Amino acid sequence: MRLKVEIFIQQIIGFLFLVGLLPVHAFVHQHRFVIKEAPYSKLCSSKNILTVNGQFPGPVLYANTGDTLVVNVQNDGSQNITIHWHGVKQPRYPWSDGPEFITQCPIRPGTNFSQKIKLSDEEGTLWWHAHSDWSRATVHGALVIRPANKTNYPFPKPAAEVPIILGEWWKSDVQEILNELLASGADANKSDAFLINGQPGDLYPCSKNDTFKLTVEKGKTYMLRMVNAVMNNLMFFSVANHQLTVVGTDASYIKPFKTNYITISPGETIDVLLEANQNPNHYYMGARAYNSVNGVEFDRTTTTAIIQYRGNYTPSTPVLPNLPNFDDTNASFNFTKTFKSLADKKHPVNVPLNVTTNLLFTFSVNTLPCENESCGGPNGDRFAASVNNISFVLPRIDILGAYYKNINGVYRDEFPSFPPFNFNFTGDSLPVELQRPDRRTEVHVLEYGTNVEIVLQGTSLLGGVDHPIHLHGYSFYVVGSGFGNFDKDKDPLKYNLVDPPHQNTIAIVRNGWAAIRFKADNPGVWFMHCHLERHVSWGMEMAFIVKDGKGSQQKLLPPPPDMPKC
Repeated sequence: MRLKVEIFIQQIIGFLFLVGLLPVHAFVHQHRFVIKEAPYSKLCSSKNILTVNGQFPGPVLYANTGDTLVVNVQNDGSQNITIHWHGVKQPRYPWSDGPEFITQCPIRPGTNFSQKIKLSDEEGTLWWHAHSDWSRATVHGALVIRPANKTNYPFPKPAAEVPIILGEWWKSDVQEILNELLASGADANKSDAFLINGQPGDLYPCSKNDTFKLTVEKGKTYMLRMVNAVMNNLMFFSVANHQLTVVGTDASYIKPFKTNYITISPGETIDVLLEANQNPNHYYMGARAYNSVNGVEFDRTTTTAIIQYRGNYTPSTPVLPNLPNFDDTNASFNFTKTFKSLADKKHPVNVPLNVTTNLLFTFSVNTLPCENESCGGPNGDRFAASVNNISFVLPRIDILGAYYKNINGVYRDEFPSFPPFNFNFTGDSLPVELQRPDRRTEVHVLEYGTNVEIVLQGTSLLGGVDHPIHLHGYSFYVVGSGFGNFDKDKDPLKYNLVDPPHQNTIAIVRNGWAAIRFKADNPGVWFMHCHLERHVSWGMEMAFIVKDGKGSQQKLLPPPPDMPKC
């Protein structure tokens, strides 16, 4: 009852703002998240899953640019939990960012934590999700950030805005999937279905009556707020017989362009406009995995939802949209390469031009030796993953708390600026010894105000794969990308420093690279990791400490009194 009252109050406040009966200023949205088990049935079987307020996907949260959200998270489940606000910069306040043992200790069963989420310049679609173990498989939802009051979208206002959340489903318990992955040293079991807004679609058994349907009116335009909450796959998405106009990604506008499909990485959000300009009928929207590596098991199924036009007609059987082939690397890379920031007076671009810190990070899938070659990875080894050959070990006290309180022995601050070994990163037949990473808890320290460029370099160890890399606490400009090894003399000459996209998640193409830039002006501890969940479990992650600046508005704010205890 209390939750319903809170939601009703927020709806009333939002309405009063819209009609101009309340003053125009950023305000605080109050929400309550109750983490609890709930029964769900899919694919002819049932199981209990971890949810927020019993919902899957979780509630959609709405705010305006510059607002603050206060979310009281009550853990009534049986396992530890954290909540991350993916893509929110949280200026000077990493205490509510959420990654387990990086910025906080987990919220233990029977306890609660009131998280303050301060929005700054984000505008568009973001999302929230659990950031502990694999709980985000079912604990996630969209975060819609509309323009500040009395400002407009940089395109005609759509008739409606519809979150489209891509998800992934296993018939078995997700925690058991993770436990088996860690115990066996093998790859994760592939999922049984993909989902659109929590439903597999009518191509799967026992799913016809639960397929998500979107009703549209001919002649109107609709915004699809896309979120990829899938655990381990980049996804292709398309709508049969309809073009899509891409207008934003990661809560930042881009120059609109038309396309027949999109590629969306785990963690990424994309805003697209759908013009309902076809004959009244039923049309499938569909999504399936992009996988660039031969020999890797993955879910080859297609999830669907239905666009149904309003009117009196007898619908024909929907046809599937044309999606790129599972292994079409060029389709994936070329789509993302098209992004350019809007870069107008209202949406300026501030690319750091005078770089003061150059970093090169390699992202690799590795192996670790296993006693008696008894593990399920290559040659009886255990799968691992690394950044600059360091496979990250989560501490048991959060790094942010240790940094703030000067607690020794939790982490070391010697994360290398460059990989320890120079080799042909994307070459064939690399020596086996290059597969062995070090296992440590290391952070990289940045001085406040540093203009940073990081070249994110994939490697072909164990064949190589695309890596969607997410940086907490910042959006960054993607100034360049390409295949093969980054060439420090030639590739910067082709950078886009005029209107590069402003993102928080970028997929490094298989055996390729991406170059990003940002100004280190948000003090605190900030996580960087691959958003393929199995790669995180294997150690493909690291953290930055951005030191305080000299000004009063350049310093880390103190923690709240109810920070979870380790």
